[in-house]
Amino acid sequence: MKYAHIVGWGAYLPEKVLTNDDLARMVQTSDEWIFTRTGIRERRIAGEQETTATLAFEAAARAIQVADLHPSQIDLIIVATSTPEYVFPATASQVQDYLGAVRAGAFDLAAACSGFVYGLDMAAQAIATGSIHTAVVIGAETLSRVLDWEDRGTCILFGDGAGAVALKGSSVPGGLLSSTLRSDGSGADLLTLPAVYHNPVPMLGPEYLRNGHDKNTIAMNGRQVFRFASKVVADSIAVVVKKAGLEMEDIDLIVPHQANSRIVESAAKRLKLPKEKFFLNVHRAGNTSAASIPLALCDAIAADKLKPDDNVVFVGFGGGLTWAAAVVKWQVTPPEVSFVDREWRRARYIYARGRSRLRKFGRKIGARLLGSPIPDARLRDADKK
Repeated sequence: MKYAHIVGWGAYLPEKVLTNDDLARMVQTSDEWIFTRTGIRERRIAGEQETTATLAFEAAARAIQVADLHPSQIDLIIVATSTPEYVFPATASQVQDYLGAVRAGAFDLAAACSGFVYGLDMAAQAIATGSIHTAVVIGAETLSRVLDWEDRGTCILFGDGAGAVALKGSSVPGGLLSSTLRSDGSGADLLTLPAVYHNPVPMLGPEYLRNGHDKNTIAMNGRQVFRFASKVVADSIAVVVKKAGLEMEDIDLIVPHQANSRIVESAAKRLKLPKEKFFLNVHRAGNTSAASIPLALCDAIAADKLKPDDNVVFVGFGGGLTWAAAVVKWQVTPPEVSFVDREWRRARYIYARGRSRLRKFGRKIGARLLGSPIPDARLRDADKK
């Protein structure tokens, strides 16, 4: 049996800050109105040259650095996201290329705001079976690009960013102790982001467009989502703690999806836990969907909220409807990373980008020199038929 331990972590937030006061100049709202209802003061917005893949790379590179792993040691990369740059290729494949992780498999995972915990479970199970030894799980979003900036119910909530963890197999007990993954598709209409179709879909008819699918922006029934989240956060924490063979008093920290501080307060009351047991950074990052839990984890580590042998719970909830929770035995301390080591690793990623460009150039040259892999004779025969 191999145990999947978190051995590295990293976060990346874009430089541009959008405050509540900035939003008040765009829609009818105010800093006080937003903060009292959500706990959010500001959120980050990706720059023109930033994508979900570049944010994910930055977070992953930091996690690998903390874990002291070489990219060639990574076996699997999972990116949890609702805002991929493409339907395919996967954002994870782009990250794999940027990192120069030449031995890694890569795929995207879509479970909305629960996606990071889903990805953590998938990677840990693969490590436990011996299928892989190391993995990087990333939550990354550029939600600012799928918001209706005239919809006060959603544009005040979401932000951009990425967080990542590196996992490594070990024979030492610990790491991911238990998890639970759940879904209720009957609530799918409560929080949605329609797909974009570049071609007409005539069989769907005008009714499809009248139901709001003509715009590729987030739509949410805030009250219903709040009721759902307040219940499942408390319930899933209780379930996953019991599955780990622990009691609630054994839990040292809970890192929830950073959607709304009032949801966390409600869950704390249901569990009869002090609010201080829950770590929140929603005030500075907003709701970053799949990125929110790893981003909050990194802030918790920076604030010295975790120490070896602590039991930490991750709990996510969101569109699907989906929810998920996991208990992790924390057994690492932040290492010291020198300036030289940091710059050396950065140079290695620049080399990886250069190698990628050379491969693309080589394919083009090969295509011109070798031509089509299908013999002309076969094409002529096909034309005769």
